[in-house]
Amino acid sequence: MKPSLAKGTRDFTALEVSRRRYIINILQKNFELFGFQPLETPSFENLSTLTGKYGEEGDRLIFKILNSGEYTSKVNQEDWENKNHQKLTSQISDKALRYDLTVPFARFVAMNHGKLTFPYKRYQIQPVWRADRPQKGRFREFYQCDADVVGSESLWQEVELIQLYLKSFLQLNVSVTIHINNRKILSGLAEYAGITDKLIDFTVALDKLDKIGKDGVVKELLERGIAQDSINKLDFLFNQSNDALENLLQLKEKFAGNEIGLKGVEELEFVLTQSVNLGVDIQNLVFDITLARGLDYYTGAIFEVKADEAQMGSIGGGGRYDNLTEVFGVKNVPGIGISFGLDRIYLVMEELNLFPEEATANIEYLFANFGGEETLESLKLINQLREKGISAELYPENAKLNKQFTYAEKKGIKNLVFLGEEEIKTNTIRFKNLETGEQTIISQQEFLG
Repeated sequence: MKPSLAKGTRDFTALEVSRRRYIINILQKNFELFGFQPLETPSFENLSTLTGKYGEEGDRLIFKILNSGEYTSKVNQEDWENKNHQKLTSQISDKALRYDLTVPFARFVAMNHGKLTFPYKRYQIQPVWRADRPQKGRFREFYQCDADVVGSESLWQEVELIQLYLKSFLQLNVSVTIHINNRKILSGLAEYAGITDKLIDFTVALDKLDKIGKDGVVKELLERGIAQDSINKLDFLFNQSNDALENLLQLKEKFAGNEIGLKGVEELEFVLTQSVNLGVDIQNLVFDITLARGLDYYTGAIFEVKADEAQMGSIGGGGRYDNLTEVFGVKNVPGIGISFGLDRIYLVMEELNLFPEEATANIEYLFANFGGEETLESLKLINQLREKGISAELYPENAKLNKQFTYAEKKGIKNLVFLGEEEIKTNTIRFKNLETGEQTIISQQEFLG
């Protein structure tokens, strides 16, 4: 049988692994600079932990795990015959691969809140799985790199996370814009349009604006039972200016007497103003009133990061989720978190040729194999290089030199070292730089530095 990969998954070559590590190392360093500590959680959770946290569409994308053994033995026969998949799922599966890192984190906090010091700041870099339709930049298995703070309602956390985003992308040399909104503003808009009972339908449809356009959003709103009169009242959403403060002023007028909407405007004004006071270029921040992020658990600020020079959708996102641990029986633990999309960041950096040379883990020296005593002497030098943290290897067989040259070139090894009978006698080495073609003869002592 011809081997194949499951759709939406990938193998990673040495070059790809090295480049991914380069991104992860920068993110990890910045997480720790900002006071976040590492956490890891299991790759799968109880299904009940995950369901009901991501909205109807998110729940459909959770990868369920079949129960072990005769999982059909306890299935209700009527449900089986009627092919009632919703009822059958709970009978044949009680675990699932994690959909994101936020809900498992909330579960961890709920289980350990008596032992944690609040505010509790953690970062997590692990894979997640979604039964999504694979396309460019969208995979079924991918890494998330999250930073979350729980136990603080302070809006300075939002300001700090904006700085964390901008510092990290600056070091990665990726020019970005952070789109920001507030779920209270979206709740205020629903109240303004008289569709408070349709808030989730409204935000889920609005979140698709960049994918299906205004006409597509309007069509979906109608399909979800939202009246045309209400949609007409919201038409101004699709005609925003580039001036964030002007847009906020327009909202204040529309939200007169609308408590939750005005609260959202006030919070957003604070975050934008204080970010600018700390030196953030306002050009890097966009108040995007149509940004919804279709996850049910957000309650305040929401972020989405987009690359300025590549068409890739969001390469990061997050928001405030003040009630998430409540579903696990622990109240009054406010939280906020952001995520970096490792896979999409990689694709952007690859497309724009932004990876530096140090992001490639090339071997510095390949020692040619001449057999006999030369092999032993080569390995002695190789061991000394490795002690100094310099990568080196010996070609395993005493093969023709052109074969050894080809091996070095294909692996991207920088230098081919010759330690033959003459070099051993004179205590020298001869090596060739395979990038420039230059050959050098120096003493072994000088070579080892």
